[in-house]
Amino acid sequence: MRVVVDHNLCEGNGRCVEVAAKVFELRDDERSYVLIEKPPQEMRAKVELAVSLCPRQAIRVIED
Repeated sequence: MRVVVDHNLCEGNGRCVEVAAKVFELRDDERSYVLIEKPPQEMRAKVELAVSLCPRQAIRVIED
């Protein structure tokens, strides 16, 4: 899987960072950024939770 954040949609709510801080970070521009583009499979549940919690639906998981 590959994780992508659409910065045109992201408002920097930080919900993704709350549940998956190893995968996402909130930067000074108030946008979330992906730290691990291809996280290990054992992080899938946290990534999927981050996707579901994003109020702007700015996070996507792309299956490789």
